[in-house]
Amino acid sequence: MKYIGLMLLFCCVMGPAMSQNQPPRPKVGKNDTIQTYLTDLDGELVPWVVLHEVPVTGVRIFKTDADRKAFYRLKYNVFKVMPYARVAGDKYRQLQRDLAVTSDKRKQKELIKTCETEVKELFNSKIKDLSITQGEILIKLIDRELGTTSYELAKQLKGGFNAFMFQSVARIFGHNLKQTYDPDQERDIEAILRQAGYYSNRYN
Repeated sequence: MKYIGLMLLFCCVMGPAMSQNQPPRPKVGKNDTIQTYLTDLDGELVPWVVLHEVPVTGVRIFKTDADRKAFYRLKYNVFKVMPYARVAGDKYRQLQRDLAVTSDKRKQKELIKTCETEVKELFNSKIKDLSITQGEILIKLIDRELGTTSYELAKQLKGGFNAFMFQSVARIFGHNLKQTYDPDQERDIEAILRQAGYYSNRYN
């Protein structure tokens, strides 16, 4: 009995003290049916709320009207060619997955030919109408999308000689298939793409 009495005395003394250290429970209304985790913040229970990512961008201020027009012209050109780079990237990645599951050289050639035909059917007529500037941006964006230049893609898929011929023809029209993409040098293009949601795993 003595031990029971001591236990009761301990509970009576410590119970109020422990309850004082507990943060107050939030008031729950009749419509509060969503359960969530809470954090004790200086004695107050604060619910955890997961928010969607909110991109914060500054307002671009141009020194001259010519700079403003040049930027919006660049933005137009980037938006015009970016879909081509994205689809080309998707096609190439799918081709690499298909090639990885077969060692049959003949089957691999058929896969490459099919991919080439699909890309031509999608973009052949449209890409011919691109300006030199748009073509240059497209070459850069392909490198941004895939991490390899258009020249290396041609070399992998069509062989070194064909890649050389493609490069020679491209040079006639003012293009360089070996053109790479550097986000530090192409800050305006990178800003345009990120604001539009075109992120890249290479530069995040």
